[in-house]
Amino acid sequence: MNAMNDSAPHAPAPTSSAVARHAGVSRATVSYVLNGQAAGKVSAATQAKVKKAAQELGYVPHAAARSLRSGSSALVLIAVPADKVPAFGPLFAGFVARFQSALEEYGYTGVLHGARADRPPQDTARAWAELRPAAVLTTFGAPLTEESVALLHRSGTRAVLSLGPAPVPGAYGITIDQEEVGAVAAAHLLATGRRALGVVVPEEHGLAAFSGPRLAGARAAARAFPGASVTPVPLACTEESAARARQAVAAARLDGVFAYNDEYAMLLMRALQDAGADIPGDVALVGADDLLLARLLRPRLTSVRTELPEPREVAAMVDRAITDPGAVPGVIFRARAQVEARESSG
Repeated sequence: MNAMNDSAPHAPAPTSSAVARHAGVSRATVSYVLNGQAAGKVSAATQAKVKKAAQELGYVPHAAARSLRSGSSALVLIAVPADKVPAFGPLFAGFVARFQSALEEYGYTGVLHGARADRPPQDTARAWAELRPAAVLTTFGAPLTEESVALLHRSGTRAVLSLGPAPVPGAYGITIDQEEVGAVAAAHLLATGRRALGVVVPEEHGLAAFSGPRLAGARAAARAFPGASVTPVPLACTEESAARARQAVAAARLDGVFAYNDEYAMLLMRALQDAGADIPGDVALVGADDLLLARLLRPRLTSVRTELPEPREVAAMVDRAITDPGAVPGVIFRARAQVEARESSG
């Protein structure tokens, strides 16, 4: 006989009623204990008995049902547009991992959500609202408007935060000025006497929202130095592209390059060194993100470091925004960019 025909159907999931019978208590008591509302209502001994019964039966509370009862869940959506995934580098990946861990200490679960940047903000907000999150943290330019924030609030989401540009009305903001990143990198190169600057423009899809403002910031900084110029240098994450970028640097006689971030800087540095260029004698290089690898290169890589808030601080901000109905949305943290000068820029 076919093994599939011998297999028994899946057993039904245990219910809160089953837990109540197993523990010898009421369903209300089970609800108080497993929804974290037992303080002052249920003794410690009874709480332990309910939790033991739930564990023995393999019972897990139904988040969707709980959301319908309360109007929101314990979910915090971390929205990252699919076309911005290439920007989800080591620095931000580490931030999100620690942020998710910090949220757990407040009783929340951080869930990554691939927001579609090509959809109207209202449609995206409806997709988020269907999950009844307690809060939404948008990143990398996930679609957000005043109307979509209002829609989320009406559906029960208590706090909407944005990481990146200035927040829209009704949302909290952790702002990162990409133009400032480019400006401080260029200003550092210009202060060392470089005048023919290049700015790496990544060719990977989804990075234009970051590379464009960084290029604009570098150009703004160069305007304060007579005779200074800024040339875009296209670069993809391949050795072949790095070889072409190296040729472009030589053809334009660039003496300083802001390489968008540390990873692109490493790629370009290797191509330049393979061709016999001296760093920083012939070309000064600056990256961004201040990765550990930047300090392991030879010469050590100068990098722009953006001061993000500690993930624990952000989790605390999220909790306050959720629990304090009198909190007024607005900018809650403004990231600052500064140069960590090392040997690669002279």
